[in-house]
Amino acid sequence: MDTSLAEFERRVRAVAAGFLARHGQPAEAAGAAAAALARRLAELVAERGLPPPLAPGATGAPGGLAEAEIAPLVARVAAETPGPLPEEVARQLVKACFYPEFTVCRDSYCERARDGACRRQEPARVRGRISGTHCVDCPHWVRLEPAAHAAWLGAQWLAGPAAFAADRELFLPENFRALRVWLHAAARASRRS
Repeated sequence: MDTSLAEFERRVRAVAAGFLARHGQPAEAAGAAAAALARRLAELVAERGLPPPLAPGATGAPGGLAEAEIAPLVARVAAETPGPLPEEVARQLVKACFYPEFTVCRDSYCERARDGACRRQEPARVRGRISGTHCVDCPHWVRLEPAAHAAWLGAQWLAGPAAFAADRELFLPENFRALRVWLHAAARASRRS
């Protein structure tokens, strides 16, 4: 796999442009904003490095970064693309890149609220997420192949597999999978170097 920063930028641009276009930004503006976000995020990844991969047999634990650590990173990535949408994309991308690895899913994609609904399965809510239904650091992105992942997630869908399949790319975006796969491979490649 190509673990170069140029490939990383290409994958980030796809995720960011798709998100911005989904929220009504014209293609040219979404592309320019996505390119700026991708370039600045690649600079940050080059500077900080990625979190180390887990040791063989380790499971890790879901975790994140404190807001005090996230905020300046997001500001740096979104510096050339002011506005709430690019900033939100930057926030989610920073989390995707710098949250530590773990292997046991939080299962938040199917958590039910008191009213029985699962917020992560509601299209209106999912539109605000670059990673669709799953968390930005969900281990399923790299553990499961696309077809198996779709079948597995569809079987968990409260409204049934057909409802999931009707908006599959929203709930399980393959451009985001491509980014997660790159991050997973690049962390391992940097460990070997």
